[in-house]
Amino acid sequence: MSPETAPLAAIETADLWIVMLGLGIGSFLLRFAFLGLVGNRQMPEWLLRHLRYTPVAVLPALVAPLVVWPSATGGDLDPARLTAALVTLVLGVWLRRTMLAILGGLAVLYLMLWMLG
Repeated sequence: MSPETAPLAAIETADLWIVMLGLGIGSFLLRFAFLGLVGNRQMPEWLLRHLRYTPVAVLPALVAPLVVWPSATGGDLDPARLTAALVTLVLGVWLRRTMLAILGGLAVLYLMLWMLG
């Protein structure tokens, strides 16, 4: 049987639980490192300055693959999604209102999807 036609292997229940418990423990330890160990201690100013930029770095990293390689189009570039992302970015920078930028991008996305068919 070729690899293309081979059936997907089912994961065993015990293996699934081991993975879920491992991910849960890892997630807990990451959060505990900041909340439990640092706690009420004052962090250095340089660290606080760097942590301020974390959301600004994470959000585009989460959104960019969905815009550039959308699963709805099979990973192909989509002018509707690119236009909506550009409009959202411009509105966010210009208006400095997150919800208005999101709603504007949403409106442009649906308008472009309707116009392009």
